[in-house]
Amino acid sequence: MQHNSRSVTSNQPGPHHDLARQVSRALAYPLRKPIAEHTKHSFAQAAEWFQARQAPLILDSGCGVGLSTRQLALQFPTRAVIGVDRSESRLGRDHGDLPANALLVRADLVDFWRLAHQAGWAPERHYLLYPNPYPKSGHLKMRWHGHPILPTLLALGGCLELRSNWPIYVEEFALAVAQVTGRQSSVAEISPTVDYLTPFEAKYAQSGQALWRLRVDLERT
Repeated sequence: MQHNSRSVTSNQPGPHHDLARQVSRALAYPLRKPIAEHTKHSFAQAAEWFQARQAPLILDSGCGVGLSTRQLALQFPTRAVIGVDRSESRLGRDHGDLPANALLVRADLVDFWRLAHQAGWAPERHYLLYPNPYPKSGHLKMRWHGHPILPTLLALGGCLELRSNWPIYVEEFALAVAQVTGRQSSVAEISPTVDYLTPFEAKYAQSGQALWRLRVDLERT
């Protein structure tokens, strides 16, 4: 089926002029807001499941309806794959049984990442698939690379993969990664045709939009 999803429109012609200052602020002032009790509970359940697996970890952050988590679990059958999303409605949609090596968790990602770092989790792979681009210039702080959680996100380590249909988002993320870690990201246009990881990926690709992938290998800190 051919889709007709509109491309991202923004009043930014390129990377945000305030990005470097925002990243510096995130480094200087670590996030200290209290962690929500519901995420503490969800993380405890996820930690118990993960400990029982005794397998390397893959995180699928912002997994939506969980189709990407399912695909990653099938692609990496010897890994423990945890998909995290804040929406009970999305996670509750019926897409069949989960593979035995997959778990879906309802939690706030900002809090979940902080708990994962405190617990010493070190994902082998970490996926951020098509996060909301928040394309208005005034929304920089709502993008993951403009949010105070960025240093914690990167400190988890692993092979981090971000996909987006907005190249400026990917370019900004790469700049932020380099500023925090000194590491250079690999950025490439991708053209999936059948094995779409998420419904958004399918919708964007079938609408004829260019898709972009960033990969960077991070050390846990």
